[in-house]
Amino acid sequence: MKRDMDLIRTILLEVEKSRSPGGCRIEIPERSREELYYNAQLAQEAGLIDGRFLPNSAEFHVLRLTYEGHEFLDAARNDTLWAKAKETVTKNTGTLTLEGLKIALSTLIKHALGG
Repeated sequence: MKRDMDLIRTILLEVEKSRSPGGCRIEIPERSREELYYNAQLAQEAGLIDGRFLPNSAEFHVLRLTYEGHEFLDAARNDTLWAKAKETVTKNTGTLTLEGLKIALSTLIKHALGG
């Protein structure tokens, strides 16, 4: 299965929307449970979320965004900046990585602030 940075961003946005202090079950109608499980696991490995994943199953429960998850989501929230960051990273490196996105988003935000 492939990593999907747009889906990881969407998962973070969904977790942020949750009002449950015990976490949430992510449901995105156009995505399979397997896609959600896989990309949520990657988000956890990257330190963006804290979740519980049932082995040998596609079931998981996200407890919360981590501090790093909040930081990344705040930088990636704006659709225009997100699209520009993805374009910049892909154009310059030929691949889309979390670290590349962090750098591109940070650079775009600095430029937007006049820095």
